[in-house]
Amino acid sequence: MLTESFQIVHDAYLGYWQYLVKEVSNPSWNNYFYWLIGISLFFFLLEIFRPWRTGQPKFRKDFWLDGFYMFFNFFLFSLIIYHAASELVATWFHDLLSSVGITNLVAIQVGGWPAWLQLLILFVLRDFIQWNVHRLLHRVSWLWEFHKVHHSVEQMGFAAHLRYHWMENVVYNVLQYIPLALIGFSITDFIIVHLFTTIIGHFNHSNLRVPLGPLKYLFNHPQMHIWHHALDLPPEHRHGMNYGLSLSIWDYLFRTAYIPHNGRDIPLGFHDMKEFPKSFWGQLTHGFRRKK
Repeated sequence: MLTESFQIVHDAYLGYWQYLVKEVSNPSWNNYFYWLIGISLFFFLLEIFRPWRTGQPKFRKDFWLDGFYMFFNFFLFSLIIYHAASELVATWFHDLLSSVGITNLVAIQVGGWPAWLQLLILFVLRDFIQWNVHRLLHRVSWLWEFHKVHHSVEQMGFAAHLRYHWMENVVYNVLQYIPLALIGFSITDFIIVHLFTTIIGHFNHSNLRVPLGPLKYLFNHPQMHIWHHALDLPPEHRHGMNYGLSLSIWDYLFRTAYIPHNGRDIPLGFHDMKEFPKSFWGQLTHGFRRKK
């Protein structure tokens, strides 16, 4: 068992390293590394030439920290531990299921459906699960300590999208693993969904104002998401509001939507910001230390 586990970890590290080297050294249309750079540059240029908050610096506070978070959370964290650990846990989980006679988790087989329909179902279902997980991050005190990293943003910009504690990777993926595993998606490359959600995430954190018309009730956007980061929360939403990641419709359906007025210049963050670590390394370990 120990030898098998070691081999799984070894293969996971080697496989992800080879994948990362290939991503960086071989630009292509299905290369997420360069898509992330391209999407980020696109929003950065829009923020320079068409900013919503004209007085905000082009290189706003913590701009470079957020830029590092983008690559750490999407690539380096997986290389350091996450990919190997998730492969090992997934193997143990499937071995446990096999020991009680369960060899296939798939309850709904969609492999024969059109690719666009599979992607649409994946996008909507995944976003709804993430909306619920996001609510948990605000309502469960120990999870909120990790989520504070994302809410420590004081000046909003596109790169704030991917400033979050590495434990959020663990929480989101653990809680969405079984629901998504129950559906037998035949598509192995979900880059379209990843790209689409990255674009929306960059957009709703950006320093932009783009009128969406009726689509604002479907998709998240900067004028909605700025209130999610508000320093002062209303009594009726004391745990937070506007939890949608890509879609805003869940907040309207479950009455957690809140846009009282133009929130362009509202203060952001939370009320114990002065004690919160400012460095990447301090934030990396936050949530594990005892409060003084």
